[in-house]
Amino acid sequence: MATDWLGSIVSINCGESLGVYQGRVSAVDQVSQTISLTRPFHNGVKCLVPEVTFRAGDITELKILEIPGPGDNRQCGDLQHTDLGIPGVGCQVGPSQNGTGKVLKKPLSSSAPQNIPRRTDMKNQDVIISPQQQCSKSYMDRHVETLPQSKGFRRRHNSWSSSSRHPNQVTPKKSGLKNGQMKSKDDECFGDDIDEIPDTDFDFEGNLALFDKAAVFEEIETYERRSGTRSRGTPSEKPARYRHDENILESEPIDYRRIVVPHNAHKEFCTDSGLVVPSVSYELHKKLLSVAEKHGLTLERRLEMTGVCASQMALSLLGGPNRLNPKNVHQRPTVALLCGPHVKGAQGISCGRHLSNHDVHVILFLPNFVKMLESITNELNLFSKTEGQQVSSVKDLPDTPVDLVINCLDCHENAFLRDQPWYKATVDWANQNRAPVLSIDPPVSEVEQGIDAKWSLALGLPLPLGERAGRVYLCDIGIPQKVFQEVGINYHSPFGCKFVIPLHST
Repeated sequence: MATDWLGSIVSINCGESLGVYQGRVSAVDQVSQTISLTRPFHNGVKCLVPEVTFRAGDITELKILEIPGPGDNRQCGDLQHTDLGIPGVGCQVGPSQNGTGKVLKKPLSSSAPQNIPRRTDMKNQDVIISPQQQCSKSYMDRHVETLPQSKGFRRRHNSWSSSSRHPNQVTPKKSGLKNGQMKSKDDECFGDDIDEIPDTDFDFEGNLALFDKAAVFEEIETYERRSGTRSRGTPSEKPARYRHDENILESEPIDYRRIVVPHNAHKEFCTDSGLVVPSVSYELHKKLLSVAEKHGLTLERRLEMTGVCASQMALSLLGGPNRLNPKNVHQRPTVALLCGPHVKGAQGISCGRHLSNHDVHVILFLPNFVKMLESITNELNLFSKTEGQQVSSVKDLPDTPVDLVINCLDCHENAFLRDQPWYKATVDWANQNRAPVLSIDPPVSEVEQGIDAKWSLALGLPLPLGERAGRVYLCDIGIPQKVFQEVGINYHSPFGCKFVIPLHST
């Protein structure tokens, strides 16, 4: 009697501790109350041992999944062909013992890990299921979702859509067949053997070492040199890089020499952009200012423009917005302004007035003279309306170092002033104070200046200043272009968007 169940495929539930086993019945011992399964699956995973044996006391529930037909116990569910834990796929099952059976179109599906070498050979067929088999099938339909997914196992929910239907109901085909053939993408996805999946990681470094990039790039470069062509995107081609202030599209070459003077320049300078600015002689510079004054650029306008540009440069040297702001009132800068009784001194007084308006403590030194120039008198009248301090003796100058000294003592014409006692005393004070010096429109003379400047500010066009003038800056005092042309200078403004630019010796 027990031998009648040999070859059947069953599902044995051994409780939560041992789990669920599925396999083909290979032996049944009524004396010892044991049953053996061959090629078993444990919780959906194929066991490593070929056969397992269970005692009756360990079995909680036993379900018969397939009963072999009469006289052919290996016709259906041969694990050698399908190696399935759930049989009955694509097999003819004989009628039940009572002769009653049901015809069911069973879709291709599985509830356990599968290894299907030839999936395309499996086709849906009509299956005759007995009532016992219907019960077993319903059990599997109810429990298929509880089976875990293992490596290489894919659960297809559509294949078990019949679990919610009556066992006797005929279900439609949903196997993905097209013209009687399984789709190639299904075969590629589910047709590999589980045992053939490699366990080792892919060696990326080893495979990358097989590709010699240097040799390939050299071959491409050699081909381009021989053929005379250039291929876009080659490693040897480096894209051009531009700064934020460079123009990408250039219609014509840049002319860096835009200013041409009638005589050979004794010294040339260049701007940060590379434009060449030649120096002019004092006679040509004096003629330029005279022609500009004749056309309406009066001395008062020139003094105002010079004072504005000089004060802007001085404010930058004092720290600019980092120091001159309402939150930093305890560090109010101090400037000593040294002026002589001439037009250069009037330019310095105009600069001091603008600095005082920007909350800078200005100490103006101007010696006493019986008669002053009208330009100096006018500038002193305006300076007296500010909070600046005016002194006429060197003793009244501060003993402590100041933040900046602005030198306007020297003049182009009145060289005899250097022999005056007040001039020598002022030069000695400036050299002992050790503060940085800014010279406004310094003269060019065979006799060197007594005060070494760190910066010098030239007006319009620079003079051929020496090394003791320090770093030279150029300011725009508003001379029109046609005024330059009238004195024989081919002029194009080098200032750009600024009124004060630095010059570099070439």
